[in-house]
Amino acid sequence: QVQLVESGGGLVQAGNSLVLSCAASGGYLDKYFIGWFRQAQNKEREFVAVIARSGGATYYGDPVKGRFIMSRDSARNTVHLQMSSLKPEDTAVYFCGASTAETSLLVARRYEYWGQGTQITVSS
Repeated sequence: QVQLVESGGGLVQAGNSLVLSCAASGGYLDKYFIGWFRQAQNKEREFVAVIARSGGATYYGDPVKGRFIMSRDSARNTVHLQMSSLKPEDTAVYFCGASTAETSLLVARRYEYWGQGTQITVSS
């Protein structure tokens, strides 16, 4: 069973950049579709980005398109989320999830494994 740990969260001013990492143990991330989701206070978990099992194809939610880039570091069994031009509305707890599914990956319930989350706070 794969365990996921997110890191890289923190407080940042609007317009700045941050890189989140999702590191795995107990399994290889290359075997899974990996998704990033975020959950703001009193809101539902929202899709951010997903990267395919092979080839590294990515897909992004509309709120982050053009600002966030997701990538794999297979040697370190880690996935990164590069976030730039951050906005106060990006403030949330960010979670990475691993899925063996190949469809409906914009939906959180399709992911079998989750990390504990990392808080991002963007000040204006």
